[in-house]
Amino acid sequence: CESRNIPHKRCGKLIVATHATQLENDLPLLRDRAIKNGVTDVEILSKKDVLTMEPAVECLGALWSPSTGLVDSHSLMVSLLADAESHGATLALHSNVLGGHATKDGVTLQVDGIDLQCDIVVNSAGLWADAVARGLHQSDSTPEGLPAWQVPRQFFAKGNYFKLEGTKSPFSHLVYPAPDPAGGLGVHATMDFTGQSVKFGPDVQWLDADITPDEIDLTVDPRRGEAFYHAIRKYWPDLVDDALVPDYSGVRPKLYHPKIDDTKSAMTDFLIQGPNDHGVPGLIHLFGMESPGLTSSMAIADEVVRTIAK
Repeated sequence: CESRNIPHKRCGKLIVATHATQLENDLPLLRDRAIKNGVTDVEILSKKDVLTMEPAVECLGALWSPSTGLVDSHSLMVSLLADAESHGATLALHSNVLGGHATKDGVTLQVDGIDLQCDIVVNSAGLWADAVARGLHQSDSTPEGLPAWQVPRQFFAKGNYFKLEGTKSPFSHLVYPAPDPAGGLGVHATMDFTGQSVKFGPDVQWLDADITPDEIDLTVDPRRGEAFYHAIRKYWPDLVDDALVPDYSGVRPKLYHPKIDDTKSAMTDFLIQGPNDHGVPGLIHLFGMESPGLTSSMAIADEVVRTIAK
């Protein structure tokens, strides 16, 4: 970001423990996982240390990540697009993939009535990734001799946000609770670049297992605010009534649903599958690309490149 002049702010993040189990078990686990993945500047802080940094936060301790920050996602994507175009890529918006089929030499995509013969296809269709994959791996269009492979099914968890209105942000850092066992990072506090306004979210609202992306209503239900007050007051008890207003929502593609299979973890990782999985040369599928997909985008791209090269 610094070398490309992409707006960003390294404000740091506190992951707070509000009960003993989180302090004794969850925070050390997160710290060890961070170090294992190359983030070595994290440390566990005492309650006193946290109060010095964030007087409004009530907790037993926290995991401090000083290198965490904010980034202007639009500027980041524009910069990546410029890189791609400088290497000969073309961005074709409003191009609908209507179907396609696998061949022994690659993939044919049907795009707005045009058949495109492709050497390499990276299916990064987000909420529609499994639908695109099913269209390409129809039993009547897949060449003989390919391994039996079932397209992973994606489910959807809506994440709602509320914003703080009528008062200045009480925080100078990002403040997160311990991860939510229901499948999210918990209702956390995120600031804008000015540090003046703050939003809280997302929660985890599991949608019907059979809903399609086109049927999802992104409207934030104000009635969900009650649960927000309860969650936020665990680490910011001074939140006053009527301070939160509905803001916006997003949808996470999940690789499990609690009503379908409650034996799987809500923290299921991204799933990147290539020719070694389904047998079609040059075809890479990205499933379950939920948050933190943007944060992980460069590492995901590296893994896609490695998969193509295998």
